[in-house]
Amino acid sequence: MSNFEGASEAIILVKASPQVGKKHGETVCCAGVNDAGEWVRLYPVTFRTLDQAKQFRRWDRIRFRWKKPDDDPRPESLRVDHESIEIVGELKQKERLNFLQKLEVNSLNKVKAEGKSLALLRPRELKFLVERKSAKDLEEERAKFKSIASQADLFHTVQIIPYEPCPYLFKYNYVTDDGERTGTCQDWETDATFFNWSRHYGEQKALENMQRVFGEEYPSKGMVFAMGTHSLYPDTWLINGIIRLDEIRQMSLGL
Repeated sequence: MSNFEGASEAIILVKASPQVGKKHGETVCCAGVNDAGEWVRLYPVTFRTLDQAKQFRRWDRIRFRWKKPDDDPRPESLRVDHESIEIVGELKQKERLNFLQKLEVNSLNKVKAEGKSLALLRPRELKFLVERKSAKDLEEERAKFKSIASQADLFHTVQIIPYEPCPYLFKYNYVTDDGERTGTCQDWETDATFFNWSRHYGEQKALENMQRVFGEEYPSKGMVFAMGTHSLYPDTWLINGIIRLDEIRQMSLGL
């Protein structure tokens, strides 16, 4: 695709839950850090249609072609040639802690004042919240994913099963240098954890486990949020990824 301006590599830190948009259909918000230490937001990534060999995870290094978008003013955003995505490596476990520490911030207001829309935040005084979606909202989400899946064969060679949206919103109240905030968690792994525990233990037990693990264990052991602003609401920061620092420290010490 000659209309793409350049090629880059980035370490992936964010893979949010799938969302449906009018323009690009089902996409996943993906973000990472390039070799210059700069955040990059990659879109539109229709992750579930990617070949298995291209389905990257956190810490993978990917290579991709890109161009600056004409419909997203956020400075980190890059429109990606979907077919060019290639996994070319992985950030070594012993390097991850230092990598994250260089990115950490304590103020989202400061990040915004610098004209940026992605950040790795060290939150304080976390409180985990669970909010059930209304039956109407959940059914509307299901209908959107079903509609997109039925059209997928018109745009992609891979047929996808309609994505099942999570019936709950998982949120955090937290404190930064700017004061108290509330953010909705968009991390795909969080929703996947709920579904996995629901299948094994039932919904009520799954919610109890979510509160215990995400509300107590993770905050006590240390965590950071990969934050990003909403494309339509630039003052709204979403929790696009949760990274456990205790896991990173253990990996660093073990090597």
